[in-house]
Amino acid sequence: MNGHGPLGGALPPRVDPARVHALIVGVETYEAGSGWELPGPARDAVAFHRLLRAAGVPDTQLRLHLAPLPPYVPDVPHLPADHATLRRVLVRELPAAQGDILWVWWGGHGVLDRAGRLRLFCADAHATDKLGIDLDSALARYTGDAVPGFAEQLWIVDACETFEEDLAFREQLPPDALPVGRPDLVHRQTVLRAAGRGRAAANDPVRATGLFSEVLLALLADRAALLPAPPDPEELFPAVRARIAALREAGRTLQHPEIQLRSPGRTEYLAPIGPAAGTRPVSPLQRAVEALLAYPLMRDPVERQTVVATLDPRVTAMLPRNTRARTDAAGMLNWLARHHPDALWELFDAVVAIDDDPGRKDELGVALREFAASVRRPRDRK
Repeated sequence: MNGHGPLGGALPPRVDPARVHALIVGVETYEAGSGWELPGPARDAVAFHRLLRAAGVPDTQLRLHLAPLPPYVPDVPHLPADHATLRRVLVRELPAAQGDILWVWWGGHGVLDRAGRLRLFCADAHATDKLGIDLDSALARYTGDAVPGFAEQLWIVDACETFEEDLAFREQLPPDALPVGRPDLVHRQTVLRAAGRGRAAANDPVRATGLFSEVLLALLADRAALLPAPPDPEELFPAVRARIAALREAGRTLQHPEIQLRSPGRTEYLAPIGPAAGTRPVSPLQRAVEALLAYPLMRDPVERQTVVATLDPRVTAMLPRNTRARTDAAGMLNWLARHHPDALWELFDAVVAIDDDPGRKDELGVALREFAASVRRPRDRK
């Protein structure tokens, strides 16, 4: 051991594997039937389990929950991945454990509900009862006093983040948040999500692996000497994004992984890397649409209409509208920028008055300024 990490940086202090715990979930089959089958997540979960076991983490602290798709038979003992079991682990068992580091690995189906929260479906999810874990409430629980341990956490989620309304579910997903305590100044949390808002996470059914999981497993294997300590996210994630970008260029996926860092003095998303050579950058309109739809209220047709109703009736009288959220947002932004550019800021004020999230507000402001500057209005044309 030369005292340096894979990229030449100093190695982090060694951690005691006895102080490390993990929740590892891989769901390939669902009670919803064959249409939900997803070969890969259970196999990826077992591969991740092996990495931590090889790093010295005791078997008793690796909670492996699988719903494998036959003919695959895992060669390690595992527990079921139904909703009641996983909820009990997250709410009761893990918070009572004594440990410093928590790894969470989850592979399977997911969806962004109408409030913009990521739901991770459990093995007993059915077409009429889509049981799942609310990831956002789980993250909030594990950064509060409900979980006294696990000051350092890394959550890795390989699941789709398509919008619930785009899947035409007959019934909306019911609220099912985990109980959350009071926020504290103890926990540091890194969250890696495979897909990006509104996008699917690609899976290779022939090789039975998620593309994001395959990339992460390879990168973690390269850093095996550092495990079971979580890797530096600001060193790891550019490598993740670069490899996924190569897969996008090859036409194998459309996903854009995301990373969020939460600590007592910091809550932010790492900025995306620039577009690869030869790729078209995101247009000002696309950025503005994405920034607007980052607000859950703008994806709900009733709430969206409430926002539009705050604008000057002389402006909205001719405003083009559509029932689909993305089409409606693009049409509104284009028309306002060309005919009533000042109304873009009325729209901004109406949205942030309802949801004042500072990160969304800053991005929407920058995106609208960039978009407004890019538009040639009728009176500008010669």
